[in-house]
Amino acid sequence: MKYSLERSYQILERTPSVLKALLTGLDDEWVMNNEGPETFSPYDVIGHLIHGEKTDWTARTKVILEFGLSKPFVPWNRFAQYEESKGKTLLQLLDEFEKVRAENMVWFRSLKLTETDLDKKGMHPKLGEVTLRNLLATWVAHDLTHIAQIARVMAKQYKEEMGPWPEFFRILSF
Repeated sequence: MKYSLERSYQILERTPSVLKALLTGLDDEWVMNNEGPETFSPYDVIGHLIHGEKTDWTARTKVILEFGLSKPFVPWNRFAQYEESKGKTLLQLLDEFEKVRAENMVWFRSLKLTETDLDKKGMHPKLGEVTLRNLLATWVAHDLTHIAQIARVMAKQYKEEMGPWPEFFRILSF
């Protein structure tokens, strides 16, 4: 599928409500468990998404639009949420994500990006040259990946209780 701003808005604007509907009111066993060392729980994912909203997608978009290749992106700490989420409830994180995403979407739509803008390049510290189109498509895929990750982590909580059925559920084998 070719990148489209309108199709991006459709996903990016819905992600907070999808996650809020899925996670609000669940027991901690659903939202605090993960898949093992150095993996994210659903709680961790929400913190990670907030950190990305504050320091990744919009910041890197601004760098591309203002500086192009002359200013590389600041390396991103994908584990910063562990410190930033301390002491917060899941509902507080969900509300914060909803708020910061709504603010970012107002800003994003206000850019009125053109095809020429989408072809502008920036410098990723590990990947090298990337276009704004690459970055924005990745923002959408990042949301969808973490929605799938949350579903997978939650499904795995019952894997041992499923008896012989896990072989029919591909989500449990990732």
